[in-house]
Amino acid sequence: MDIPVVVICIDGLDPEYLESCEVPILGEMGSKGFKNIGRCLMPSVTNVNNVSIVTGTYPVHHGIASNFQFVRGTGEGIYMESSEFIRAETIFQRAECVGKNSLLVTSKDKLRTLLGDGATMSISSECPPDWIVDEIGLPSKIYSLEVNGWSIDAARVAMTRKQYDVVYVSTTDFAMHMYGPDEPESQEHLTIIDDAIGRLLETHCGATVFVTADHGMSPKNRMVDLGLALVNSGLKGEIVPIIKDRYIRHHSNLGGCVNVYMESGPVSDAVEILRGVDGVEDALIRDQAAAIWMLPEDRIGDIVVTGEADVVFGNPEEVELPLGLRSHASGHELRIPIIGYNGEFDVLSFQENRDIGIYVFETVFDSDLGHSKFST
Repeated sequence: MDIPVVVICIDGLDPEYLESCEVPILGEMGSKGFKNIGRCLMPSVTNVNNVSIVTGTYPVHHGIASNFQFVRGTGEGIYMESSEFIRAETIFQRAECVGKNSLLVTSKDKLRTLLGDGATMSISSECPPDWIVDEIGLPSKIYSLEVNGWSIDAARVAMTRKQYDVVYVSTTDFAMHMYGPDEPESQEHLTIIDDAIGRLLETHCGATVFVTADHGMSPKNRMVDLGLALVNSGLKGEIVPIIKDRYIRHHSNLGGCVNVYMESGPVSDAVEILRGVDGVEDALIRDQAAAIWMLPEDRIGDIVVTGEADVVFGNPEEVELPLGLRSHASGHELRIPIIGYNGEFDVLSFQENRDIGIYVFETVFDSDLGHSKFST
């Protein structure tokens, strides 16, 4: 029997949570296997990094550069929640192609619809199948501490009904947006996750298991209005949050990186103005941002702006900065854990979360994706 590979992406699991909370199962996995502090990819948001993991590629190859896409010329806004937007092969599509079985379980239904093409079975907590509910009960609401434990348990139960070669579980970061690492709710949330992973390991003791994150998380206490800065200089641009999705209770669509689509005025002038705004860390024209962060040029703005560690971008006439906001999307949320357990690993090869996807392609599917660092 082939050994299944299980990848668990804990949304928003900044390494500070593992340093502040008691997580005995994850701790044992790291000590018996390996634990690295690696990096996610920019922009540090959910869709970009989940797709990077399941394709093993950078955004320039897989095409997902944000949670929300502004269509240049038409002004149309599109939530990037469909597999049709992905330009690279996923682990689910490869499994289907070579006759292997794959399982996808997500807390957020948007990730089921984004990632799930080709999956033998896909499940989300927001649209749970009756047979899973009969086994483990109804999931808690998406804005709860308990929902992520349900998703991991759903994967465990599904794996008892059918042999899967690769399993991918992705959670939601509601708890990380709401609570800092030292708050008791974070300990409760991580205990729920840790216990669920323990049950999965006990039930499927032969599986190779990875745990990682799609991005980190930072406290944010300043909101900067870039549109106002442009207007005050005689320019005009559409400011589009890269973090924007339908789960606005998490973050109010406030993140530390935005696309700017210029409507009037030279791009070069706008870049200089934006770089001078208090709270802006950098403003890069499209080709610079694409080159530095390996992004697809046709799916980013004329300018990509990143904020300082405590900054999010927003218009105060449209949204109020929530008290105690925690968010991401900038370069200050790139640190993520990478834990591998019960396998033969070249530990130094796992520096980015997407490296887990490369491992899956090269070990489960015997394909190198043009890479060779996991080959033996």
